[in-house]
Formats: sequence, C-alpha cells, structure tokens
Amino acid sequence: MFQINENYLKLQGSYLFSTIAKKVKAYAENNPDKELIRLGIGDVTLPLAPAVIKALHSAVDEMAVRETFRGYAPDLGYEFLRSAIAQNDFARRGAKIGIDEIFISDGAKSDSGNIGEIFGRENRVAICDPVYPVYLDSNVMDGRAGEYLPESGRYSRVIYMPCTEENDFLPRFPEEAPDMIYLCFPNNPTGMTIPKTELQKWVDYALSVGAVIIYDAAYEAYITEEGIAHTIYECEGADRCAIELRSFSKNAGFTGTRLGYTVVPKNLKCGDVSLNALWARRHGTKFNGAAYIIQRAGEAVYSEEGQRETAEQVAYYMRNAACIREGLEEAGYTVYGGVNAPYIWLKTPGKMTSWEFFDYLLENANVVGTPGSGFGPSGEHFFRMTAFGTYENTKAAIERIKKLSI
Repeated sequence: MFQINENYLKLQGSYLFSTIAKKVKAYAENNPDKELIRLGIGDVTLPLAPAVIKALHSAVDEMAVRETFRGYAPDLGYEFLRSAIAQNDFARRGAKIGIDEIFISDGAKSDSGNIGEIFGRENRVAICDPVYPVYLDSNVMDGRAGEYLPESGRYSRVIYMPCTEENDFLPRFPEEAPDMIYLCFPNNPTGMTIPKTELQKWVDYALSVGAVIIYDAAYEAYITEEGIAHTIYECEGADRCAIELRSFSKNAGFTGTRLGYTVVPKNLKCGDVSLNALWARRHGTKFNGAAYIIQRAGEAVYSEEGQRETAEQVAYYMRNAACIREGLEEAGYTVYGGVNAPYIWLKTPGKMTSWEFFDYLLENANVVGTPGSGFGPSGEHFFRMTAFGTYENTKAAIERIKKLSI
C-alpha cells in the first residue's frame, strides 16, 4: 500500500488567501447588489509597462521564425536577463553578484517554497511572527516544523520571533540558535523595515551561529527612505550566509506573467559543500525554465524606458498606500507600514479579533482586507490592507471605512 507525506496532514486549514476568497465569494453570491472593493490579496491592477509589452511582442515574433525560435531555456536562465539583473539590482548598489549565482524562476513564491529542499530536515527554522504563510507551510510540508500545538497556534520545532508593537514589529535574535532564518524586508505583512545597520547585525549573527538567512526582498522597489538596504548583499559577509529571493511581480506587475529569481552565492557553503551547486542541481532537475518571451519581458524592465515606467507604477501604488495610511489615521486607527512598503498594518478597534474585523468590514463597508491572525498568532488584533488596487477604489474604500461607527 502506498504511503503519503503525513507532514501535509499537519497543515492547519487551507491557504490563508484561499480561505479569504471562499468567504468573499459566498458573501458576493448572497449579496449581488453590493459592490466589493478588494484590498486584501497583494495582486497588482495596473497593466504591464509599455516597454515590457513591446518586448513581449518582439519575442513572440521571434518565436514565429525558424532562425530565432527558442526551445528550452538554459538551466539558470538566459544570460541576457541574468546580466541585466547582476548589473542593475546588485552592482549599482555595490554588491558583487556573478551571473552564475543568479537562478531565474517563475516567482519568489515558488522559490521560497522550494529552497528548503536543499536543507536537512533536522534544521531548526526561525521565522517572524506574523509571517508570509509560505515560509512556515513549506517547512511543515518538508517535515521540519514538528507537531502543531493548538493551545499556542504554533509548531513545536519552529523558533518564532514575535514582531509586535512592543518591538516595533521587528524581530529580535532568538534565545535558541536557529539553523535557518527567514527574513523579509520591507516586510509582508507589517509593511515595516529595518536600517542597513540593523540588517548587518543579522548577517553578523547568522555568521556567528552558523545559520543561513533566507532573505525575501520582493518589495525593495518600494523603499523610499535612505539608509535601508535594497539587497542583503549590501551587508558585509552576506555572501557567506544568505540566499536572496526576488520577484518581478510587485516591482513590474508580473503577477500574471510569472518571473523571479534566487541568488545563491558561491561563497555560501556548508562545510565543503557549495549551496550554489546544490541549488543548481535541484533547479536543473525540477525546473525547465521561465518562458523565453517572459525573460525578454524581464530584461525590458531594466531598460531606460522600463525603469522609468515601472517606477511610475510603484509611485502610483505608494500614493494608494499614503491614501490608506492617512485616511485610517484620520479615522482614529493605529496604523503602521505604508512608507517603505505597499502594505498597511492596522490595529483592529476595541477588542475585535482579526477575523471579526474582516467580517465587520466586509458586511458594513463591503471592503476586503486580510486578517492579521492568518499570518501567525502575533498578528491577532491586526489587519493588513494592500495598496495594489486602483486609486479610485482605494479612496472609495477609505471613505466607506471613515463612515463606520466603531
């Protein structure tokens, strides 16, 4: 008789955003006259930049001609894209990353879920709480999380780093030394970030305890303040302890186009074993590469026109973030984030739980957000809103919330 991976049975409920989608669908079906405004899932709404569309059309035309047709992509991705990434995302920020340390993929979500395959099951994992659910769930699936403890809402072998109002929603070094540390800055869901000087301390800590940092920099394009690292490789020694995950989804609107990459430096080793070599082996075995036309679109993001056009899109979403933040503050809410990230993290009013507030907004304002408790126990009594809607809908949603009596 075949057996299943029983670690999947330890997962709690369905994926957070699937649960939200089901609740919203049920409400919409029962209330067809209500116009819902969705500020929950972080999906972009602006169309792809003209430079990207131009590149897509050109690449499609190439695929129609025998001489320029492309089949399977190289394992690491096309060199034209990896070279553009190395120069624009790293070299210009003083970080030396080789093109053979960059692995093109179909997105940061896939890579954040898959990266654990090159690490042993006995590793102790440290995650922020609240946290992007994929970091935790993928380690549950891989067998590192231990048993679920209903009384605390946590797993027995996971090292939780609470991010609360008391510590400005920023993690502190755990008392128990971890083997793997997940960090995301600017942070999803809280929208907070840390100065480069503080990130350097995490690099130094990881090196001192022999841990690897899995660093998600998917929202670096939204950084507006000085002194914040756009890549962990701006920190000295990070090439010996950190893997960085990147996405084109939020900086260039590729949520429906799918493109990302992971950086695994050659200096990152476990004893004499190169993690770059391990990831290359895994990547070549299990992934056939992002489509040629999509990689050409990614290259166009780094063109002069692409940089200008995508920067305008980021500015559009950050205008939404300011609208949400300022509007909620005017309404009397306690609000965080929205300055260096497209996420606003607000405290639920009174003693409402996160899901109670979700239902309250849905039913009384017809606005959809994300319950903070869905990101972890420390997210209880908080609520996330995204700036990825249209400006008109964002403004309308905040006006509706202002009218509520809470």
